[in-house]
Amino acid sequence: MLTLLQISKRSQLALAAISLAVAIPALAAIAKIDDAKSSVGIVFKQMNVAVDAKFKKFNASIDYNSAKPESSKASVEIDLNSFDLGDPQYNAEVLKKEWFNAAQFPKANFVSTSMKAGANGQLEVAGNLSIKGKTVPTRFSLTVKNVGATQVFDGSLPIKRLAFNIGEGEWKDTSMVADEVLIKFHVVTTQ
Repeated sequence: MLTLLQISKRSQLALAAISLAVAIPALAAIAKIDDAKSSVGIVFKQMNVAVDAKFKKFNASIDYNSAKPESSKASVEIDLNSFDLGDPQYNAEVLKKEWFNAAQFPKANFVSTSMKAGANGQLEVAGNLSIKGKTVPTRFSLTVKNVGATQVFDGSLPIKRLAFNIGEGEWKDTSMVADEVLIKFHVVTTQ
């Protein structure tokens, strides 16, 4: 027969186990992206005029630890078919083989390989960017801000489009479309 003390200890152990089972997933939770407030876009020059475009669909997974940024991880997947230059004809052109070749390579991906605290509250990120079947190691800085119950990640990643074969054939000519492209992102997360 169990004594009242044994029942009480068993209840405490059960309560502790339940608390631990609930707490572990909360500690390991990956931030949820607020799609309505987040954006990924690019800026490039065509005939020396700056052009802004955006991607309407992307997924991001951010596991950020402000106390230990080196343990943080991030990955982003961009739906290239969601690219928007503001004109349906231009959008269709950019999806063709010479540019994104979205039929064969519908997604662009970034996966972080390291993160560390940088100067002026910046986060220094290294990772691999894959576009159109080419993977290139990249480095960039971003800022992280806490705004109420959200975290906001802002940054930009400069790339060379020709390193990814974006603009083949006659479009390799950088006098028409510059080689330099700036990928800009604003990602808002909630816990």
